[in-house]
Amino acid sequence: MNRRLGVILMIMTLISPIHVNAGKFGQGDSSGTPGQWYEGLPPSYVDPSKSPIVFIHGLNSSSHTWWQENDMYDTALENGFETAFVDLYPTGDMWNNGKLLADKLEEIYHHFGEKLVIVGHSKGGIDAQSALVHYGASPYVDRIISLSSPHKGSELADLAYSSWAGWLADIIGGKNDATYSLQTGYMDYYRQQTDPHASTPMYTLSGTNWGSFGSSLYWGGLYLSSYGASDGAVTVASSNLPYSTELQVGDWNHSEIRQGSSTFGHFSDYLYETTEDSQAFGTADTVSTNHHLSDSFIRGGHYSGSTQETFYVEENVDKLTINWLSDQKNTTLELASPDGQRWNKFTSKTDETSFFEGSYHHSLTLDNPNSGKWQIKAGSISENYLLAVQYESLLNTALTLELDQGLNISIPTLNHTPYGPDRKTMKSTITMEYYNNGKQTSRKIKWDDLDGTPSRKLSKLGEGVYNLTIDLNGKTKQNKDFNRTIITSVYIDNNGKVLK
Repeated sequence: MNRRLGVILMIMTLISPIHVNAGKFGQGDSSGTPGQWYEGLPPSYVDPSKSPIVFIHGLNSSSHTWWQENDMYDTALENGFETAFVDLYPTGDMWNNGKLLADKLEEIYHHFGEKLVIVGHSKGGIDAQSALVHYGASPYVDRIISLSSPHKGSELADLAYSSWAGWLADIIGGKNDATYSLQTGYMDYYRQQTDPHASTPMYTLSGTNWGSFGSSLYWGGLYLSSYGASDGAVTVASSNLPYSTELQVGDWNHSEIRQGSSTFGHFSDYLYETTEDSQAFGTADTVSTNHHLSDSFIRGGHYSGSTQETFYVEENVDKLTINWLSDQKNTTLELASPDGQRWNKFTSKTDETSFFEGSYHHSLTLDNPNSGKWQIKAGSISENYLLAVQYESLLNTALTLELDQGLNISIPTLNHTPYGPDRKTMKSTITMEYYNNGKQTSRKIKWDDLDGTPSRKLSKLGEGVYNLTIDLNGKTKQNKDFNRTIITSVYIDNNGKVLK
């Protein structure tokens, strides 16, 4: 019997009453059944020094992700490891999934009769830590290996809940308990609740490849580039924790990192009972000030028939990327420069970031674009869209947002550079999206920085997650118009302080 057939079949010995929730391996509906777990075929020889591996899937996924178009299960079996695969809620937060997983880990532990090693992809690594720290599953697990898990949250989740993109994410199904909990602000809260109590060793792997222009993860990587290296969905910085051990930062995208042929060899030494762990716990750093670069301009909306958006390009922009994210595949687009040049051929690809999965990216990149007012026209019978303009420009570093624990917001400028903004022309609108008694609420604060005030303190707010969309516009020192959008989220505690 070949290995692929083995992936489809389940050993038929799971008949003990303790395994009433175990299923037939590789069978069932395509999305998996939350609470069900599967045991892989046993290796020809069971080495007692090798720990059983429990594989945990990520957001919008299921246990099938480990054997469908993936050789991770085959690789583990061929290397002599016992395996189990758990289905969690595809869009559940770390609390519901952690509780469910904790029960399954106890069952799997008693089935194998020894401690387990968890391998979690993406949000699966967070769900696993939640099960151990908050729901009592740590006695059953030796260590966690996380593959590109957004332990500190995802800026793409912030975007999905922003004032410009939130409605699109809602329409295409990108808003759910999981994406809400992955906002960077919410994860600041989760880390404060979790890190002081972490006691199980954690090992991490992360990727830096988001593909070439037009690939399915390219735009995610481009959007995240101002936050550092990423795999198109999760940044390297978010994939690691102060007390975890970083095993490898490799040339993988967010899908490739869960492939057995890509990464199994990088963590296989940590799948043995005899592995010695040496880590410090409860040492997560608290950062009092956060910086956010501004390299994009964001707009969005709904229209029927046609619509148009305008934006500005300042001088000395090296590269300009236009991304029209839409729920329609066949949108007609035309981009016009200030001097009348026109472009209507856009690369079209489906999104694979989970936060906007199922939408379409219509993209175009230009080198050394002319400064001035640009326009993009769109046509469709009915369309929901998000326009994201990315700038490679010296101005980006001069428009860094600072946000401290007292919720003071400031937009500093680098006065020594000739490419910074003229503060006398600076204007900004801060839009806060948050939930009050279960209902989403928007609140706008306009801030005209004509008096040169370097910062502004937002009024005291109640406890919770606040998604901030900050729209900036003004003129550079060369008297050229510019516009930018900064999106982030924060968690404010009951004392009115930002958890960072």
